[in-house]
Amino acid sequence: MTTNTHNKALYTGFTVDLKRRIKEHKDKIYKKSFTGTYNLDKLIYFETFKTVAEARKRERQIKKWNREWKENLISDMNPNWDDLSWML
Repeated sequence: MTTNTHNKALYTGFTVDLKRRIKEHKDKIYKKSFTGTYNLDKLIYFETFKTVAEARKRERQIKKWNREWKENLISDMNPNWDDLSWML
């Protein structure tokens, strides 16, 4: 999941190459997309899976959640909502 500097908007997405995808967000490659419009380039939460099917299923599940549930998930792993892109 990504957010902006002020943690106002959240984006949940799926990729097979997280490092590349976060670089695209930080480089503002997709300026007219949701992530580009709201400057969602701060990686605050991620999970890894063995299969694409598992990852897509989890993405769809989280996208259905309300904001509070997503915030709790993020805060359990990343209490300060730090940018985790350095881990990639």
